[in-house]
Amino acid sequence: MKPTSSLVWLRRDLRVFDHVALHQALQDSAVVHCVFVYDTTILDALPRRDRRVDFIHASIAEVAAELAELGGHLIVRHGDPATEIPALAAELGVGAVYCNHDYEPQALERDATVARTLRDAGRRFLSFKDQVIFEKSEVLSQTGGVFSVFTPYKNAWLKKLDADPSVLAPYHIEPHAARLAPPPSPAPALPTLAELGFEPSNLAELNIPTGMSGAARLFEDFLPRIAQYKDARDFPALKGPSYLSLHFRFGTLSVRHLVRTVRDVMARGAGGEGAPVWLAELIWREFYAMILFHNPHVVGGAFKPAYDAIQWETGPEADELFAAWCEGRTGYPLVDAAMAQLNQTGYMHNRLRMVTACFLIKDLGIDWRRGEAYFALHLNDFDLASNNGGWQWASSSGCDAQPYFRIFNPITQSQKFDASGKFIRRYLPQLKDLSDKEIHAPWLVPRMLPLDYPGPIVMHDEARKLTLERYEMVKKPGPSADQ
Repeated sequence: MKPTSSLVWLRRDLRVFDHVALHQALQDSAVVHCVFVYDTTILDALPRRDRRVDFIHASIAEVAAELAELGGHLIVRHGDPATEIPALAAELGVGAVYCNHDYEPQALERDATVARTLRDAGRRFLSFKDQVIFEKSEVLSQTGGVFSVFTPYKNAWLKKLDADPSVLAPYHIEPHAARLAPPPSPAPALPTLAELGFEPSNLAELNIPTGMSGAARLFEDFLPRIAQYKDARDFPALKGPSYLSLHFRFGTLSVRHLVRTVRDVMARGAGGEGAPVWLAELIWREFYAMILFHNPHVVGGAFKPAYDAIQWETGPEADELFAAWCEGRTGYPLVDAAMAQLNQTGYMHNRLRMVTACFLIKDLGIDWRRGEAYFALHLNDFDLASNNGGWQWASSSGCDAQPYFRIFNPITQSQKFDASGKFIRRYLPQLKDLSDKEIHAPWLVPRMLPLDYPGPIVMHDEARKLTLERYEMVKKPGPSADQ
């Protein structure tokens, strides 16, 4: 039986267009309420100045304004959703709560708790696929198995999409907007950051676009550049990426719209080599989400359990090495500039995520979980599945990961991807007077080093040997080569 009234719970889907749960609720119900809960079980652990909270706050204001234009309103709560959602459902007298799937283990537990509480009160809990094109077990091997290697997964993903492109169809909201519950009079104001216990971060100073409109502007800016993406994406000083990862994280964009648009670009032959490469990056995102769903043990453990036996460096010396990595004082300019970018902006270029992760794991011998946790705290676009998948790729412990003997050389990576030192100079201005050749390894400069920049905390060649020994304790030896 369809509910006469319902409640749509916004989570990782902060938009009002092409929204599956909202569309379904509007189709099913005579009256539809919308709510967002500032989740204290997450927020209480964050620093009081957190760019992600700023981003959410601005994006929620845009959602509220858009709903108001459609004749509805947004209810905002601050607390534990496990109690706030059932309580609000009872207060409003709705028959069902609608939301879109969240795939992380803690979110699944939260949703199961909410569903049980609602069911006990005679209400329904309905959840839908929205943040991915294919989820869970929708893309399987020909034998019905779960993929653990990306390329065959990608091929199967693309084949499934070609067979049923209707999965990209938009979910329209406007035709049913008259069913949105009108705002109360007077309408309550949205909570301020201060009322939520937070202070403004530097999000505005960084000019990071927020909300649905910000995502749209970024995508419009990226489309004319997408043909160059394959080559430009690897160079941190170039405007190569789409910069949409933060919007993917909080659902201010529709993945269906993005994939549909890029496929249209490719069909016209206008996307060059870049468009299919960018589409593959979106598939990587779904691959890691699928891996997390089927292998929840990767939260805290290696995808390949044998790698949990690796003996990482511990103790005070390891702690100091880790602190040097976090603070960008390793003596390797590309690594330090990348960490400065992360610490100052909450963003890190994807090539540099690989370089810095490999340096922590295979130059310093530090457990990848420590780096994963640091990124989780500081990345604006932190996503558990993608962050975990990336770190396990770097540590060679994940699915379809780089071989353990593939060890990025931070100097050659710098020379190859920031040859002129433009990116390094932006974040390490103390090195600005070094030549393009000198800036990649300042300790080799014959004249005196700048007094405010350290020498290398480890020597790469020596560290590499130790890493090979460390891994060969749990893995058969194989060929080795610096990248």
